[in-house]
Amino acid sequence: MKAVTINAFGPPSVLTVVDCPTPMISKGEVLIRTSYTSVNFADIKNRTGNKAKANFPMILGLDVAGVIEEVYDDSCGFSKGDHVIAFPKNGAYAQYVVANEQLVFRIPNGVPLEKVAAIPTVLFLSYMLTHQISQIGAEDSVLIHAASGGVGTMLIQMAKRLGAKKIIGTVSKIEKAPIAYELGAHHVVTYEDFSTKVNDYTDGHGVDVIFDSIAGTVTQESFNCLAPFGTLVQFGNSSGEVGPIKSSDLHSSCRNVKGFSLGTTRALKPELLQQVAPDVLTLLQDESFQVPIAAVFSLEDMEKAHALMESRQHQGKILIKIV
Repeated sequence: MKAVTINAFGPPSVLTVVDCPTPMISKGEVLIRTSYTSVNFADIKNRTGNKAKANFPMILGLDVAGVIEEVYDDSCGFSKGDHVIAFPKNGAYAQYVVANEQLVFRIPNGVPLEKVAAIPTVLFLSYMLTHQISQIGAEDSVLIHAASGGVGTMLIQMAKRLGAKKIIGTVSKIEKAPIAYELGAHHVVTYEDFSTKVNDYTDGHGVDVIFDSIAGTVTQESFNCLAPFGTLVQFGNSSGEVGPIKSSDLHSSCRNVKGFSLGTTRALKPELLQQVAPDVLTLLQDESFQVPIAAVFSLEDMEKAHALMESRQHQGKILIKIV
């Protein structure tokens, strides 16, 4: 089979298309023929890497949409030919991948494959963030960082469905604002002095919930517009920087910080994904629920796909179509 691997950490040029053996499955696993995979910011972090965790050659990628090619035995909950999305165990940038049955989900009938292919990571993540980690109420105001990206576009729609009173998005440049407005944001600002803009828009009250996947100075400034009793949800650090949090930011204002990682949840508590999967997949059947696609590349153009992700010029999901 063909796969994209890396043999060293580095720029997009380290991504190489190679021929390698089709993986074998064990009990509780299925083999999937990949139709699409996607590029997530975690892939960029994994490519640029932590040398202490190097295990080359390495296949990157978090999720796939495809067809069940092989099951281990008759006790499997899937059959050959089933159309599924999944979180593979050893990377997703390949024509065939292996996944634990607990991390495989049937695709609803009638949903376009591209729409399904774009959602495994971003839709599961955004659903769990808004329905479990920090439940949004009808009177809440919400700030969503990186609002035009894959997760941001999902979070806006989740907040809208949950009836948030004010949905505010941040973007790197104001030209990215239209997609956030189209999906339901009430106000969009750039990162420059965003806390002042948010406080002005909320008449000095600040916001009740902040979803932060950036960290660093963005986390620091977020506390300047987080309302008393509010919650900052930290679920990534695309800036690569630490976002310092002081106890004085929390106790006297009754504010709190919650952390979440979909990767950790997949590894340690995959049953939590099984619990939310019916609701997540039902959303896909709603034609009003949009899944913006920024671009579709071939497996051979993975380097270009990573370059686009790193440029932060895209809006929506970056897909890889595997023929």
